[in-house]
Amino acid sequence: MEELFQYTETQKHQTITKSRKKRLTENQVRLLESNFSSNNKLEPDRKCQLAAELGVPPRQVSIWYQNKRARDKAQSLEIDHGNLQLRLESVLADNARLKGQVAMLKDELNRIQSAFVTPFNNIDVVDHKHDLEGWLINDSLVGGGAPFVAPPGMDMVSDLVRR
Repeated sequence: MEELFQYTETQKHQTITKSRKKRLTENQVRLLESNFSSNNKLEPDRKCQLAAELGVPPRQVSIWYQNKRARDKAQSLEIDHGNLQLRLESVLADNARLKGQVAMLKDELNRIQSAFVTPFNNIDVVDHKHDLEGWLINDSLVGGGAPFVAPPGMDMVSDLVRR
C-alpha cells in the first residue's frame, strides 16, 4: 500500500514538472511588449503568429497579454490614487485656510457691530431722559462714526431729549 502512495506522488511530481511553463526570455518579452504597446488586445490570428515567432504555445501568449493588462491597470490605479490623494490634500488645505478666513471675518464683523452699539440701545427715551445726559449723537454715526461723550455744559443732548 505504501508503494502505491509513493508511486502516485512521483507521478504527480512528473505531471507538475511537465505542465510548468518555461519563462520567457528577454527577447521574447521585448517582442511581446512592442506588440502590446501597439495593440493591447490580442486577435486570434496575431496570437498564433506571435506564438509561432516566439516558439511558445498560443495559450501562453494570451495569458501573458492578460497578465500585462492586469499589471497596467493596477499601475494606472496606483497613479490615479496618488493624484487623487494630492488633490484631497490640496482641498483640505484650502478648507483649513478658508475656515481661518471665516473665523477672522466673523471676529472683524463682531468688532464692527460692537462699535455701532450706542448707549441708546435698550433705553426708553421718554422714561429715561436723565440717562441721556452727557451723550451726544454725532451725524457721522450712520456713516460709521462712534458715539462720544459730550463735554459738560453742552445743550444739544437736553435739546434732543425735550423733542
